[in-house]
Amino acid sequence: MTQPPGFVDPKHEDYVCRLHKSLYGLKQAPWAWNERFTTFLPSLEFKSTYADSSLFVKTVDHSVVILLLYVDDIIITGSAMQAIIEVIQSLAKEFEIKDLGPLHYFLEIQIVQNMDGMFLSQDKYVTDLLTKSNMLLSKPCATPCLPNNRLLIDDGKPYNNPSLYRSLVGALQYLTFTRPDIAFAVHQVCQFMQRPMESHFLAVKRILRYLKATRGCGIHYVRGSLDITAYSDADWAGDRNDRRSTTGMVVFLGSNPISWMSKKQTTVSRSSTEAEYQTLSTTAAELDWLKSLLHFLQIPMTEQPLLFCDNLSAIALTCNPIQHQRTKHIEVDVHFVRERVAAQQLQVHFVSSTEQFADILTKGLSAPLFRTHCANLRLHFSAPELEGGC
Repeated sequence: MTQPPGFVDPKHEDYVCRLHKSLYGLKQAPWAWNERFTTFLPSLEFKSTYADSSLFVKTVDHSVVILLLYVDDIIITGSAMQAIIEVIQSLAKEFEIKDLGPLHYFLEIQIVQNMDGMFLSQDKYVTDLLTKSNMLLSKPCATPCLPNNRLLIDDGKPYNNPSLYRSLVGALQYLTFTRPDIAFAVHQVCQFMQRPMESHFLAVKRILRYLKATRGCGIHYVRGSLDITAYSDADWAGDRNDRRSTTGMVVFLGSNPISWMSKKQTTVSRSSTEAEYQTLSTTAAELDWLKSLLHFLQIPMTEQPLLFCDNLSAIALTCNPIQHQRTKHIEVDVHFVRERVAAQQLQVHFVSSTEQFADILTKGLSAPLFRTHCANLRLHFSAPELEGGC
């Protein structure tokens, strides 16, 4: 820190101004605000959890109030309207807040609520992204990437505008929050941020063209059961650059997808069984986290989570405690999925490849199969009721 220009004390050049109050624009301001707000919440009987440090829950008699905090944006919901109103009034006495009413726009995500449930989309975000990239009038396409095609690290000439490439790919990453259908395609182009090629930028443009064709697409959440079901899949040695496998998983709460992932594995698998087994382990860890989160939200788990996999050898490893010669090289931490099965905290079942919902997260698919899996993930089109945020 240094003294402000024009206010330098020649006798005490090593002195600095003492900050009495955090102001917007300072690097410490978001941290100071978050500390101030989270310190006040326990006085309202809110409790936080290790599962999500930004999530707070308050129990009132037989009802619950849930508060989600992101910097200075807040969502409050619960099972009793009167308890929610009391929390808002208590916050208003301590902070300058503005009640925007029912949730309809949060962090570039549009929410349309109706009797059937709610529809989450990022239609405005997609429009802004297409405008920024001059792709608003581009020709649409049916899928975000070519079927069974992988990008190569040195394919063609270097792209002459790496900054634009990084900017667009970074924006696409945020879009995967409501668009699992582009998760694999975005996962591919993210691997070449440092030295993108022209072919990599063409892959980015294809994703944008697909978004042009599916601008109003989003996830339709409906009321239903609270049973957890997960699908895990792996594309063994699918990356031709380093022969690592791609993990794909999606978790459903009832019929609604609530968590998904498309990610390259950190090690090279020596067999498809090992690749699938590692994916099972990653998915089981995600299920553990979700179970702890639901327990904190006081949502009871009546049934064991079901985990579906399309590899019989990997499923056998979760039930068989014998260490085979061909699996002794697998890291010990991967075997914790076996512990969950033995403790009857998890059930692993077989599913055919045609019904493997996570397949869309591990490879490029043909248009008919891609559309089928989009429907499985409850991706629908709906005319947005909101064109901008407040």
